[in-house]
Amino acid sequence: MRKFKFSTLTILLIFIIVFAVAGTPVGASADGKEVYIGGIPAGFTLGLGGAQVVGICEVLTVDGAKCPAKEAEIYVGDIILTLNGVTIESAKDLDTVLAKEKKTEYTVEIQRDGEEMTKEIKPAKDITSGKRKLGVLVRDSVSGIGTVTYIEKDTLRFGSLGHPVMGENGAAMKVAGGKIYNCSIVNVVKGIRGKAGELKGVFLNDTHIATAEKNCDCGIFGQFKKGYDFSRFKCAKTAAVGDTHPGKASIFTTIDGITPKEYSVSIVKVDKNNKQNKNFVIKITDDTLLNQTGGIVQGMSGSPIIQDGKLIGAVTHVFLNDPTRGYGISVDNMFGN
Repeated sequence: MRKFKFSTLTILLIFIIVFAVAGTPVGASADGKEVYIGGIPAGFTLGLGGAQVVGICEVLTVDGAKCPAKEAEIYVGDIILTLNGVTIESAKDLDTVLAKEKKTEYTVEIQRDGEEMTKEIKPAKDITSGKRKLGVLVRDSVSGIGTVTYIEKDTLRFGSLGHPVMGENGAAMKVAGGKIYNCSIVNVVKGIRGKAGELKGVFLNDTHIATAEKNCDCGIFGQFKKGYDFSRFKCAKTAAVGDTHPGKASIFTTIDGITPKEYSVSIVKVDKNNKQNKNFVIKITDDTLLNQTGGIVQGMSGSPIIQDGKLIGAVTHVFLNDPTRGYGISVDNMFGN
């Protein structure tokens, strides 16, 4: 959740990853679109379509320490898709296959940087547990807290975060669907120069309010469920990218509980040609927000930015050496994804 001197300042994405859609068609314009203004905190749980390797470890055997994954050239960030033809979606699936099929060598299908490949791996028997292991630590999903930017009134399509959830390789993580839950902010860690602050929140229940379908450079996109109560949301039209200008603006964000509030900001600089998530630099000017958060903090990614009564975009990053400043993405770029 955070970070520009335009060339030298350190910047930081402001989505909180705890462990860690089809939008409007590419090329669509956001100009004049009727939307519900977001600002609500949301809990995101995104599936990975397999078991992602997050660690490589040794297995202690009767012959000493061995690391089957290392020997098979399996690396952190790889996603295990199948083991001996059996679909793998979790660590439990790996254990099940290894327990049922006691072979000396297995064929494992992995995905690395979007490319699928096959490896041969020889499991090692752990002398402590007696289980056969591959020497990998895996996860099957990522979870985090961020902010919903907008929901289209006619379709209930939503956009959020304004930047991707990143994988270990520094690129947008490929996800296999996901769910969005109501979330409540319970604490704020204030940001200071050199150290980003953070919104701490909790998922409120087990019933999801929306589905996530796409994670890309411009955010997470998906579909809200029909029947969701939008009566507490304000409405606005979206602005064309050319309408944004330096000057006064405001953001809607939630720093306590579930209800967004409006805070004053200033648009410092506009880059209309940036095609990703850094279309303008914003500065927090609201004394209340500065006193409580120190500026932009993790968890505020996706907070909608309003100027001249229109939605112009969302907060995406904070500058680590000046937490009162950060980047914003244009709503045009979000709708284009």
